[in-house]
Amino acid sequence: MTFRNYCLAGTLLLFTGCTMAPGYTRPEPPVPANWPGGPAYTTETGTSAQKPVADIPWRDFFVEPRLQKVIDLALANNRDLRVAILNIERTRAQYQIQRSDLVPHVDANAAATLQRLSEDFSGKGVPVNIHQYTVGLGVSSYELDLFGRVRSLKDQALEQYLATEQAQRSVQISLVSQVATTWLALAADRERLNLAKETLAAQQESLKLTRSRFEAGVSSALDLNQAQTSVDTARVDIARYTTLVAQDENALNLVVGSPVPTDLIPGSISEAITAMKDVAPGLPSDVMLNRPDILQAENLLKGANANIGAARAAFFPRITLVSSVGFGSDDLGGLFTSDSFVWKFAPQISLPIFDGGSNRAKLKVSEVDRDIAVAQYEKAIQTAFREVADSLAQRGTIDDQLAAQQSLTDATSESYKLSQARYEKGVDSYLQVLDAQRALYGAQQNLIGVRLTRLANQVTLYKVLGGGTK
Repeated sequence: MTFRNYCLAGTLLLFTGCTMAPGYTRPEPPVPANWPGGPAYTTETGTSAQKPVADIPWRDFFVEPRLQKVIDLALANNRDLRVAILNIERTRAQYQIQRSDLVPHVDANAAATLQRLSEDFSGKGVPVNIHQYTVGLGVSSYELDLFGRVRSLKDQALEQYLATEQAQRSVQISLVSQVATTWLALAADRERLNLAKETLAAQQESLKLTRSRFEAGVSSALDLNQAQTSVDTARVDIARYTTLVAQDENALNLVVGSPVPTDLIPGSISEAITAMKDVAPGLPSDVMLNRPDILQAENLLKGANANIGAARAAFFPRITLVSSVGFGSDDLGGLFTSDSFVWKFAPQISLPIFDGGSNRAKLKVSEVDRDIAVAQYEKAIQTAFREVADSLAQRGTIDDQLAAQQSLTDATSESYKLSQARYEKGVDSYLQVLDAQRALYGAQQNLIGVRLTRLANQVTLYKVLGGGTK
């Protein structure tokens, strides 16, 4: 390329404000157009939502007043969210620093030089005292961005800033869902603890009755020991669930960032059955591209794309300007006279001739970085698709599981009542009662777990669909 062509290209770029970065095209999502189908999925999973989940504020989804207050506390006090917000401020400042290179930096300066030259250096055979005073304004090393190098770096810094905004949204969505999940887990464990206490009370009454029957010679020592076993088992569960409740409270306080008032903690999972609304999944192409983690990956991809423009511009001349105007004099009193006016204009142009392949290698690095960012963007979409598909698979089967578990609990409850009646009439041994008690207790505990799973699935689905952060 001749110097004339250089000048023509530089003039064109200067007046159009273009860069040498390649045109950006969003990669096609590497996932199917529809969610998976099969026995694990309900029929409505292929339909589109009336309103994108990303546009549903979290208050419109988490409708339980106590849960809303706990989430508000977390948004105000959680330290991870604070770090994410501070990262936004940091990258915003970095972007402003990079953008400032597009305009000249004007500095005011003043200097005084007092110097004594020996007679050997003065050229006059006698020592000389030299006084110099200057004051002025100057532009130091301003680069004329003819080939878009500075603009490309500015664009890259902008995408970094936008990526941190998306990262903050992602942290907030994760925080809201984590608070809700921990709150629900605490509710479930408190209900399990209450169930264990109720079971212990019933078992103690049964033990008391069995001891009376044993003393009367109606029941055997085996029945008495089996009744004692049931009491001790319930005591073990009470101790275990007491520990779990305390740990759940600690976990909730940590994620919230401050102690949670006791009046905001539910007593059981049954109180939280209607804590959330249901959401429709929509289509992958509509949902995936609106998740903040995917938007963050795309911002990083755009930033890597802009870096290519800066690497390409390194092959072309760089023109920098150094200029200043002001006043200078050897006498402080004559500093601002008309004869003391001084100016300096020193443009400089540099053209890479031989750099040992450094610029070419840097260009290759920027192109590979762009390709890596493309792969990471596509992987983020694939990961999001898998997360939503997993949640939809659980959603498609959890209601059947809940109905079956409820039916099992009802059946075991009836079996316990019948076995108790048969034992009291002397038809069956106490072993039948003990087995029925254990089956009922296990079914009740499992029912609590299934209810927790169903509610947690709603929370997860809202999160992986990119729930709103307003």
